[in-house]
Amino acid sequence: MNKHAAKVGWLLASPYLIYSAIFFLIPLFWALYLAFTNWNLISPEYETVGMQNFLDAFSSPSVRAAFWVTYKFMLMFVPIVIAGSLFLALILHHLPRWKGLFAVGYFLPYLASGVASSIVVKGVISYNSPLNQFLRDALGWDIDWLGSPILAPLVIALMMAWKFVGYYALLFLSGLESIPKEVYEAAEIDGAIGWKRVWHVTIPMLYPSFYTVTILAVGLMFGIFTEPYVLTGGGPEYATHTWQLEIYNQAFEKLNAGYGTAVAIINSIVTFASIFVFRKVLEKWGGKHGWE
Repeated sequence: MNKHAAKVGWLLASPYLIYSAIFFLIPLFWALYLAFTNWNLISPEYETVGMQNFLDAFSSPSVRAAFWVTYKFMLMFVPIVIAGSLFLALILHHLPRWKGLFAVGYFLPYLASGVASSIVVKGVISYNSPLNQFLRDALGWDIDWLGSPILAPLVIALMMAWKFVGYYALLFLSGLESIPKEVYEAAEIDGAIGWKRVWHVTIPMLYPSFYTVTILAVGLMFGIFTEPYVLTGGGPEYATHTWQLEIYNQAFEKLNAGYGTAVAIINSIVTFASIFVFRKVLEKWGGKHGWE
């Protein structure tokens, strides 16, 4: 009976296993091989170059820029999107009616195309836009939003936060709905009201939501492509040059597919290492509040 159940289980899982083998495992092993070659994406002939692609990547200014730019985006995006989504979730949680309608409305930006959103933002902050004309006429400010190494990453981070805050708010809202009322009643007896209740009860009880949102937000920062590609092209001065832009430029613009694959592998290692660190920090924080 157990053998029959095992066969049925493998049979039911086979479509997913076959899909994973074709679209994940085979490309993964192929990429690991290409990273040690000088293939130019077109020629059928290429040769093995050993570790040269990785050595070139470690000494490349553009790769180093992509490394630091990712963490710069992370420092801006993650706190903004977590605070914004939590605040939005708290508002939605206390709405007396139409909660679902407002939740869907705030979720809609997440469904918008990254290209479309980037073009709209580029138009809003262009030199001749009503916003910039008002700033020049009323305040005398002539701001080059996308030409500044400081403002350009901030614009992209704020735009992405606007796009994802509604999505992450739904995760926080789900956590808020699952907190038993008895916990708040007991906290109120102990004198925890207002912001004390939020800080000492709500936030610790939202640990699973915080964990999920933080890991998703951190992982997102290592896959940024559309927004900087459309808005800045990675500039100015590599200020918005991300891993995905570097991989795209090397593999598809310069046709250095082997080198681009090596950069992609380095990106994957850095991504997993960063998420691992964040996981350990979050788990330590959760352990202090009784989450194991």
